[in-house]
Amino acid sequence: MLERHELETFLTLAEELHFGRTAERLRVTTGRVSHVVKKLERRIGAPLFERTSRVVRLTPIGRRLADDLSPLVAGIDEAVRRAVESGRGVTGRLRVAFVGEWAAPLLLRAVALFTRRHPDCEVDVREAPLLNTRASLVDGSIDILIASFPFDGMANGPVLLTEERMLAVAAGHPLAGAGSVSLEVLAEHPVVQYPAVTSAEFKRDRTPDHTPSGRPVPKGPAGNTFSEMLSLVALGRGVLPVGAYTRQYHPRPDVAYVPIHDAPPIRRGPVWLETNTTERVREFVRAAVDANPPAD
Repeated sequence: MLERHELETFLTLAEELHFGRTAERLRVTTGRVSHVVKKLERRIGAPLFERTSRVVRLTPIGRRLADDLSPLVAGIDEAVRRAVESGRGVTGRLRVAFVGEWAAPLLLRAVALFTRRHPDCEVDVREAPLLNTRASLVDGSIDILIASFPFDGMANGPVLLTEERMLAVAAGHPLAGAGSVSLEVLAEHPVVQYPAVTSAEFKRDRTPDHTPSGRPVPKGPAGNTFSEMLSLVALGRGVLPVGAYTRQYHPRPDVAYVPIHDAPPIRRGPVWLETNTTERVREFVRAAVDANPPAD
């Protein structure tokens, strides 16, 4: 087994490839760094670094060892951090966001309850644009998002809100006066598309490639924002399946909303990066569920 200081020394030198900078980061002497590395190399039985007066490079064995150890050490650090958080209670900062105006009330009720339960945790609230929802979760600038499911590659749930699906069409479209339509009509009209960076599973659910019977769905133009997508609908460039709350939050004289009678409901709730399941995130999800009980 390697000691913690040996792991830190080896991985820091593997990153810096410079004894002086490694010593400075670890707040030890360069002699100490050299001593630890030589000790590791004797234990491994092979050089881990190639060293000259000008260059420090990882050997193939050293590179493989660094690649193998880095995620393990990161996992240990994360486990310790979660344990410390649990021991201290829920503190620090939580960054939460919503997609679409209809998700804002869900989020705000959750924030209010979470803040009452955990007054020592600061909560930042923002709206997440369609174009960077996934990127914001991956890079950690958002901890948890209230959005529509499915959101592939992320933890989803539980469901806080369900809503009927409707078809947005231009006000003068032949379907505008229909009492309801079937998903099969998607094969007969171009469907406006979400931005390319949108979750692939979400797009398959909302703007499918085929109808339930297998008929291909023609693709219309893509919008960068939801308002832009509705404007494409109003211009007659295509139709767009949406949730029923769109009619309430995006009333437009140039767009009509027609119920889709054979479509499953849209589900909305918390979404977060699985590896970012901290105690803060768990407690916020719990507060979101408690603050948004299902309607009778």
